[in-house]
Amino acid sequence: MKVKRFVYTIIMIASLIYSVIVFMVGSGTFSYAIWLAAALFFGFLLFMDNKDRWKKLPKGIRGIFNGIVAAALVVFIICQGCILSQFFSKGEADADYLIVLGAQMRDNGPSIVFRYRLDAAADYLKKNPNAKVVVTGGQGANESISEGEGGKAYLMEQGISEERIITETESVNTEENIVNAISLIKADTAKSEADMKIAVVTNNFHLFRGTLLAKRHTDATVIGIAAHTEYLYIPNNMVRESFGILKDLV
Repeated sequence: MKVKRFVYTIIMIASLIYSVIVFMVGSGTFSYAIWLAAALFFGFLLFMDNKDRWKKLPKGIRGIFNGIVAAALVVFIICQGCILSQFFSKGEADADYLIVLGAQMRDNGPSIVFRYRLDAAADYLKKNPNAKVVVTGGQGANESISEGEGGKAYLMEQGISEERIITETESVNTEENIVNAISLIKADTAKSEADMKIAVVTNNFHLFRGTLLAKRHTDATVIGIAAHTEYLYIPNNMVRESFGILKDLV
């Protein structure tokens, strides 16, 4: 029992500290709340394990609680397996178009998350000179420029010619990124979708969901190119992405 309470305490404290770390990034999302909820959950387990409070509850209530936790754990593990299935994907050569999924623009340029995506796209474009790229993303309330336009400027700084870059500046989420980008691709080429190869470029934790959505909206061959993620934020991004996968499935 003491070992169990020690584990609960460590996880609770670690979750609280990590929630502060995520909050300090200032990404504009509320994903730090996930870690506050985790801290509360393990604090609850710690409280209930002390003085044998669990045993004072009816067996039926304990059974329902354990069943819910077990089901949630199974779903979470499946989602993590899906994420990891594309985590290290580097795509294939000779894609016709790349779709770079948008992320936050800051006053001094793309956020680190967006920059990693754009760097992966630039690297691929330099190795595959016939490919073109669609950079996606509208302008949020906390952004001075649209993600599409900001991403285009960054790619041009990396030596990618303007003629190879198509900008999409209206989308506000991942699915709109993809749907709008595919519409622009159709308008830009005489090729049929079935004859095209499209690469989705996004951070490794986000790639499974990005390619899954793309396959829903095009008959083209869809491949994925995984960009880097800061190691410190991988736990937060992978947990948050599980909720995104479940939302898309629903």
